[in-house]
Amino acid sequence: MYDMGTRKRALTLVAQGRSLNSVSKETGVSRYAIRSWQTRIEPLKPAGMSCPRCQDVPSSPEDPAAYAYLLGLYLGDGCISTHRRGVYVMRITLDNAWPGIIDECEAALRAARPDNSVCRARRQGCATVTSSSKHWPCLFPQHGPGMKHTRKIALEPWQQVIVDEHPWGFIRGLIHSDGCRITNWTTRMVAGERKRYEYPRYFFTNTSADIIRLFTDALDRVGVEWKPLNQSRAAVTISVARKASVALMDLHVGPKY
Repeated sequence: MYDMGTRKRALTLVAQGRSLNSVSKETGVSRYAIRSWQTRIEPLKPAGMSCPRCQDVPSSPEDPAAYAYLLGLYLGDGCISTHRRGVYVMRITLDNAWPGIIDECEAALRAARPDNSVCRARRQGCATVTSSSKHWPCLFPQHGPGMKHTRKIALEPWQQVIVDEHPWGFIRGLIHSDGCRITNWTTRMVAGERKRYEYPRYFFTNTSADIIRLFTDALDRVGVEWKPLNQSRAAVTISVARKASVALMDLHVGPKY
C-alpha cells in the first residue's frame, strides 16, 4: 500500500515523459502499480458494509433491536477471540434443546454484520454459532482478556442508549443465555384438603456482579419486580416470581424454544 504522495510523484515523473521502467527503478514501485494509477490514483475501498463504530462520526448499529438481543446473548454465553490478520471471531454457545434460540442468535449475528458469514458448529449437547469480523471489538467493547466475571463489564454510552430503547430485547438475550422459565409448585390446605398449586417464575444466574446489575437495571426500567436468592455459591441468581411481573416476562420473553 503506497501513500498518496508516492502515487502522485510517480505519475508526475511519467507525465514528464519518463518510461514506466525508469520510474519504477527510481521509486521502487512496480510498473503494474504505476500503470494502474494512471487509471485510478485513489486506492480502492474495501468492499462490504462499513462498521458503524469506525466511521468518521460513529453511529449505532443499523438494527438496534437485534443488537440489544445479541448483546444480551454475548454477555451471557458469548466470547470474542482473535483469529488472524486482525480478524476476530464471535462465538455464542447455546443448548441444542432450544433450536429456536439458535436460529434467533444466527439472525441477530447476520443483522449485526450482514456481509459476514455465520456458521454453526454442532457439539454434544450444544451448538456454537460463530461469525468472523474485524469489527467485533468495535461493536462489543466489553471484549477483553480473561473471564467476564474477573473484569469490569460496563456499557458504553451508545450501548446504554440502545438498551434503554430496547430493554426487552436485551432482557430476552440474557434470559436465553443464562436464564430460564420454570414452573414451581406448592401445596396448601383448603377446606381440610391439601391441594397442589403451580406457578411460573423466571431465573437469571451469572457470576459477574456487573452483568447482574445490567440485568436488574433493565428489569427496573420495564417495571419487573425481582429479588436475589440466598445462595452460598459465587454465582448470583435473580428471581422474578410476582404474578404481574411474570405476566410481563411471559408477554415479552416467554419460555425458551
